[in-house]
Amino acid sequence: MGKLILVTGGARSGKSSFAEKYVAKYGKNIAYIATSQVLDEEMAYRVKLHRERRPENWQTFEAPKDAHAAISEAGKTCDMILFDCLTVYISNILCGMDNLEDEELLFQTVKQQYELLLLAVGETEATVVIVTNEVGAGIVPMNKLARHFRDLAGLANQAMAKEAAEVYLVVSGMAVNVKKLAENL
Repeated sequence: MGKLILVTGGARSGKSSFAEKYVAKYGKNIAYIATSQVLDEEMAYRVKLHRERRPENWQTFEAPKDAHAAISEAGKTCDMILFDCLTVYISNILCGMDNLEDEELLFQTVKQQYELLLLAVGETEATVVIVTNEVGAGIVPMNKLARHFRDLAGLANQAMAKEAAEVYLVVSGMAVNVKKLAENL
């Protein structure tokens, strides 16, 4: 059974960098699951920065969709998998939907996808480090889709954190294991 590590934080908090160092420290054969889609120059630049930081011997799996299958495939040969990132993956799911008005459909679709991720983690022998954004700490978004995204990301993050062996919150490049500090009621 795989081990799940969740790394969360705000934008540019250093969460991806921390996760990369974590897998490099504890893994021998490392897979990187990239969920982003390069649709504009800004994303192309972000992807470029991530690629430049990764060692060449890491296996890269492009998985903007069906990321659970990438986890399963990577787990066949790798002992450590870095999944970057859950919130981009949720964004991909939402952007691929035809009906963004049906709140129940949005919830069920995203829930099904993060449950498939959890199932894939549980079926692999690898340690899976999932990076995600903490998007609920700011102001309430003005538009409906952004509010749905915030809510769905928060629910997905809670589900992942519940199953994770370790949960790190990264702030200004500093990581704290919040699961270790958490009050479990």
